[in-house]
Amino acid sequence: MSNKGSLEVSIDSVLHENRKFHPNKEFAKNYILKDLNVYKKLYQSSIKNPKAFWEKMAIQNIVFFKKWRTVFKWKDYKAEWFTGGTLNVSFNCIDRHLITERKNKAALIWEGEPGETRTITYQQLYSEVSRCANMLKSLGLKAGDKAAIYMPLIPEAVIAMLACARIGVVHTVVFGGFSSNSLRDRIQDSNCKLLITADGGFRKGTSVKMKDMADEACKETPTIKNVVVVKRTGEKVNMKLGRDVWWHELIVNESNQCEAIPLPSEHPLFILYTSGTTGKPKGLLHTTAGYLLGTTVTTKYLFDIKDTDIYWCTADVGWITGHSYVVYGLLSNGATVFMYEGAPTYPEADRFWKMIAAHRITILYTAPTAIRSFIRLGNEGPLKHDLSSLRLLGTVGEPINPEAWIWYHEVIGKKKCPIIDTWWQTETGAIMISPFPGITSTKPGSATLPFFGVEPAILNKDGTPAKGTKGGYLCIKKPWPHMARTIYGDHERFKKTYWKEIDGVYFTGDGAHQDRDGYYWIMGRVDDVINVSGHRLGTMEIESAAVQHPSIAECAVVGRPDPIRGQGIVAFVTLKKSVAVNEGLKDDISKFITHEIGNLARPDEIRFTEALPKTRSGKIMRRLLRELATTGTIKGDTTTLEDFSVLEKLREKDEE
Repeated sequence: MSNKGSLEVSIDSVLHENRKFHPNKEFAKNYILKDLNVYKKLYQSSIKNPKAFWEKMAIQNIVFFKKWRTVFKWKDYKAEWFTGGTLNVSFNCIDRHLITERKNKAALIWEGEPGETRTITYQQLYSEVSRCANMLKSLGLKAGDKAAIYMPLIPEAVIAMLACARIGVVHTVVFGGFSSNSLRDRIQDSNCKLLITADGGFRKGTSVKMKDMADEACKETPTIKNVVVVKRTGEKVNMKLGRDVWWHELIVNESNQCEAIPLPSEHPLFILYTSGTTGKPKGLLHTTAGYLLGTTVTTKYLFDIKDTDIYWCTADVGWITGHSYVVYGLLSNGATVFMYEGAPTYPEADRFWKMIAAHRITILYTAPTAIRSFIRLGNEGPLKHDLSSLRLLGTVGEPINPEAWIWYHEVIGKKKCPIIDTWWQTETGAIMISPFPGITSTKPGSATLPFFGVEPAILNKDGTPAKGTKGGYLCIKKPWPHMARTIYGDHERFKKTYWKEIDGVYFTGDGAHQDRDGYYWIMGRVDDVINVSGHRLGTMEIESAAVQHPSIAECAVVGRPDPIRGQGIVAFVTLKKSVAVNEGLKDDISKFITHEIGNLARPDEIRFTEALPKTRSGKIMRRLLRELATTGTIKGDTTTLEDFSVLEKLREKDEE
């Protein structure tokens, strides 16, 4: 067993939530599973005999060119699924739909921030992806080569991903909000030969100069032979002779036919970078068959995709959520995917709701941080628009606090839409724990039940199971098809980070507890745990209690050293739009949190702020708040920060 000192014995759970919501009867009528007993039977078979279960799922849900010899191998923490088989992800996402009525169905509906729209059918997507794949070949790329994609959220980003997959080129998508340094580091780590970018993109009414950032990054990326540039904003950019080429000039002469190459099941599909504890980028490598199977079946069962659906996941393709639930899982199921380029509140605060009404979107998958931001803006925006087309809601990215869940249920879902609160990670590739919307009774804040083939365990530091409903470390007992295979170029780090922390199981890095009904409650990252007087409290649970206060829209809780209690609690609070700060508000909030949780969770300090520092994906950067609360300064990496003015205002308040 691991003896790493950073892992304490267990985590105390202080959140209590008793509300329960049963499946919507109308939704349940047409759901893929008849009842919870069917789920239980399928789940048990997937755990008892995973090879047979996943083999059956592969036969039912994916097209292979050549059948596999071996379903599963596991050696030296290296997983192999469907060895000996060949297939192509791009073929599964496009070609197989062309022999059905989906041929002329919309695959992508896109809206730019300025308001223009594009619709691309499956037949048109085939042509565009084929042209792009032929363009890549004309630039000398072949199976196994690597290409970086650094673009705004426009259809060409998806086309580029699918074109890479079509000819076996491994893509690494770098989020368009990242700095030139972040782009440089990722290209260097993965040895990309090609960079696909754009002149710019639109965000909050201004142009993001992406080509300039790409040029800066390429000063230190000798492996890059060509930079392909999509014309999006029309701004003048520098084009380096012999290296840079315009997408539209190169692609126009390419054939709209390109055969999808049969690739081995374990052929690398993409490398996606996630935050690590060291400065070195951590590139998670996902392969072909297992990843495609995982994203395809989770989409099918959890989003209940119908041919009439218009589905919107608000994530960028630069994140794993965009890979799995904008591109691969959805297109594999023949869905119609809506994409939006810009900021959620531009030019007005009701932009999200306006688009849902205009495009008659039926499924919405977004982040709890976005939901809390909308709560702060008030109900006027969503109430102004007809949201009756919505039939299913989802959340992703971090645990959702119960009050945000209730707002989402009542104001957006009009009490009729099931909510799937999904838990998963870049490393897991696809959803691991989630309600099955037609059969699972939900509890606000709980991710509820594991998906097929996923066997979670809540363990103490020594690997023993946490007792009863006590919190511990969320682990997964056995490998699954859609898991990352390694950290690119560093398998030892992969083993140490994920499989050696608590020996023999996958360590997620998240805390969790299970209630008496067997439902899973995710308590946030284990490094977001505060040790108060010997009790380890998950910050998410304190934040959840705080936002139940009628004046609070958002709250971020961090710990700082305390000479008596070990760590003290600092709460950064944003108030609802209509609330003014008064003398007694801090005391009132402190008493409220104490009443909800107990004296243990009483904040040592409450700081009011207009906004919280967030990444472009909407995650609160608690690390920066912890620095500010502890030292009064912020020196850490801020390259992924969405709005730097938030940080400046926090610094100013700290100096007052």
